[in-house]
Amino acid sequence: MDQQGQGRSSGGAWLKVKVCIVKDQLNFILHHRVMQKATDDQIAVSIIEEVRRRFPNFSACSFDKGFHSPFNQEKLPEIIENVYLPRKGKLSAINKEIENSPAFKAARRKHSAVESSINALENHGLDRCPDHGIKGFERYVALAVVARNIQIIGDMLQKKDLKKLIRQEKKKRISA
Repeated sequence: MDQQGQGRSSGGAWLKVKVCIVKDQLNFILHHRVMQKATDDQIAVSIIEEVRRRFPNFSACSFDKGFHSPFNQEKLPEIIENVYLPRKGKLSAINKEIENSPAFKAARRKHSAVESSINALENHGLDRCPDHGIKGFERYVALAVVARNIQIIGDMLQKKDLKKLIRQEKKKRISA
């Protein structure tokens, strides 16, 4: 749920700014937030509340360890049904059992798709933002998210067309 990009300050120097993203099961980026002076654990609850307001059926979320805090462990289950928030440090027996459960492990495996989206955003220009100031960076991030979602739609359409062509080829071979 997390990403780092670079934007220019008004003085022209490059600044590292974190961006948090939330994806759905189809890999669309549902929401993002530029975290200028916030850490992962400080925004977890508020970003999930925003996602739930926009997408009422949003019911599960997997996080990085950086999002863990006792407050988040307590508050997030009140907002969404399934929370997969790994704890930092050495785990107690109970927490080890929770994090070794099949559901938790499956959610953590799916979490790697978020990392691929982060990488895709960086590879398509978000690693450096030519706009100046935080507003310019926020605008640049929003455009990158829209572009990534359009790219996902295009990929889905191409796969659908390819499947259709393969079916047509099979029908031609069978009828010949």
